[in-house]
Order: sequence, then C-alpha cells, then structure tokens
Amino acid sequence: MSETSVQILIAEIGIDMAQFPTAGHLLSWAGLVPRLDESAGKRRSTRVKKGAPWLKPVLVQCAWAAARKKNSYFQAQFLRLKARCGPKKAAVAVAASILTTAYHMLADGTCYQDLGAGHFARRDPARAVAKLANRIRSLGYEVDIRAAA
Repeated sequence: MSETSVQILIAEIGIDMAQFPTAGHLLSWAGLVPRLDESAGKRRSTRVKKGAPWLKPVLVQCAWAAARKKNSYFQAQFLRLKARCGPKKAAVAVAASILTTAYHMLADGTCYQDLGAGHFARRDPARAVAKLANRIRSLGYEVDIRAAA
C-alpha cells in the first residue's frame, strides 16, 4: 500500500478498533461483503453492499496493485479467485482481505507477515496433489500417485 492509501485508511476507520467487534463488522461497514438479497427462496443480486465511498475505491485500487506483486499471498489469492469468479470480483475479495489484515494489525498491534505465494499449497498438500493429478488426466495421461519413500 502506498503512503497515501494508508493515510486514507487511517482517516476513514481510525486507529481504535474497539468500535468494530470483529473484522467482519468492519468489512460490512466498508461495504466489502456481498448483499443478502433473497425472496421466496430465490437468490437475487450478490453485488457488494454500499458503504464507505472514500475507503472502498482505495482498497480496490490497492488490491489491483497487490495482485501484481510477485510471490505474495494476495497475488496467489487473486489468481485462485480470478479463475473462478472473474478479475473484478477477485479484486474486491483481495480488498476485503487487505482490510481484514489492517484490522488485525491495528487491533492487535502486530506487524504484517506475508504468508507467501505457496500458502494455499502448503495448507492442504493432498488437495494440491489431487488437483494436479486431475489436470494431468484431463490432458489424456494416466496418473499413479504414490508417496515418496
């Protein structure tokens, strides 16, 4: 995040996180959560809520910049989500992650630690193996997976 972005973030939410019981409350106030629009069992629009007209655009702009930062957690998150739901929704999701990170940094007084691009593969290696095996099968090859001795 640039210095200007941090100044806008602090100006909009302040440094005292006591007014927001959880990070979810802050995300909802900022308008970075999907709306719940359901009637008679039919789900309608899930666009993000209205909220914080000065904060949300800055966070989304920071998300686009974070998506271009090589070997970072936010880039890995952006690329995973972009494949499933498109680049704009992925950018909003990364913006929500950035705001959640800022909340925890301000509430706990901690510094930022990037989890790295390999976080999702390290989190569940069996899932990564299954995904890669399915990808190879879709290319027309047979796969036999065994653990290394």
